[in-house]
Amino acid sequence: MSTGYEEDFFTWTQEQAAYLKQGRFDLLDLEHLAEEVGDIGKSEQRELAHRLAVLIAHLLKLQVQLDRTRTNEKSWRNTVRTQRRALSRHLQQSPGLKNPIQLTRALENGWDDGRDQAIQKTGIDPDLFPEDNPYSLHQLLDPEYWP
Repeated sequence: MSTGYEEDFFTWTQEQAAYLKQGRFDLLDLEHLAEEVGDIGKSEQRELAHRLAVLIAHLLKLQVQLDRTRTNEKSWRNTVRTQRRALSRHLQQSPGLKNPIQLTRALENGWDDGRDQAIQKTGIDPDLFPEDNPYSLHQLLDPEYWP
């Protein structure tokens, strides 16, 4: 007897995986499987936008706040490097995310969230931050680019 999707999600996932491996397609919960596979793709999109947001927030902090203090510069630069590597790996593992529509959407979301993060973390007047994204995707991913 199969475990219900709503009853115990973890056990349901393990059973569905086992049915797939065994070729027991008659036992698959196709409706919920299709929903979960779609959600995995959305999760990949969210991960891309989140990493872009963190990267953008730290680039903005470097750009706007360094005039005032150099206290956190090393930490911010390390975060930028880490996010750039993670973004590169993420795009290599999921090349479908390089689709211009996907990249544009992720960059727009990443910009909005990253700008908000930078404003909140620095406490600096929001008017000092650019309204529109000054960074191209190429600049964001370029390990040699610094604002």
